Amino acid sequence: MLEQKTLDQLWNFDDPAGSESRFRTAAEDEKYDADEQAELATQVGRAIGLQGRYEEADALLDAIDADEPTVAVRVLLERGRLLNSSGHAAMAVPLFEQAAELADHLSEEFLAVDALHMLAIADPEHAESWTRSALEYASTVHDPRTRRWMVSLHNNLGWTLHQAGRFTEALVEFQLAEQWAERVGTPQQQEWAREAIEECQQSLAAGPGIEKQRKA
Repeated sequence: MLEQKTLDQLWNFDDPAGSESRFRTAAEDEKYDADEQAELATQVGRAIGLQGRYEEADALLDAIDADEPTVAVRVLLERGRLLNSSGHAAMAVPLFEQAAELADHLSEEFLAVDALHMLAIADPEHAESWTRSALEYASTVHDPRTRRWMVSLHNNLGWTLHQAGRFTEALVEFQLAEQWAERVGTPQQQEWAREAIEECQQSLAAGPGIEKQRKA
C-alpha cells in the first residue's frame, strides 16, 4: 500500500481542483498496483468533495473496490468527510468510528489518528474527548509523519478549550502545539502555533467572558 508521503506530494489543499487532476493521473499510472490505484481514487473523491461536488464524489467512492482493508478504511474516511462537509455530521460519526477501529486493527496508525481527529470535528459535543484519544494514540507511534498529527491535535484542542472560555488550559495546548511544530511540523504549522499563542494571551489579558472568533 502507499506511504502517506506519496499522497502528501500530490495534495495541495488550497487547490483541490489541481489535486484532483494529479490524483486522477496517478490513479491511472501502471506503476501502481490495483489496490494502490484504489487508494489514489479515494483521494480523487476527497478532492472532488472539497470542491462541493458531493454527489459526484459519492458515486466515485461507490465505484471503488474496497475489498483490500486499507482501501476500505480510506473509503470510510472519505465517505465520512463527504457527509460532514455536506451538513450531515451525525451520519458521519459511525463511519469515522468504523474507520478508527479498522485502522487500529490493521496498525494503520496515520489513518487511525485521522479518523479520531475527524470524530472530534463531526461530534463537537465530545470534541475534547475524541481529541484527547487521538493525542494519546499519536503519542505512542514512531512514524514521524504520523507524529506530526500532534501539532494539529494540540492546536485543535486548544481552540476547543478557547471557545469554552478555558483560556489558561488552551494556552497550554497551543504551547504544546508550538513545541511539536518545532520538532516535526511544517513552517506553516509553526506560524499558526505562534499566532494561536498570541491570540490566547490576548484573551487571557482581556479577562473572562471575552469571546474570540476562531481562526479558520
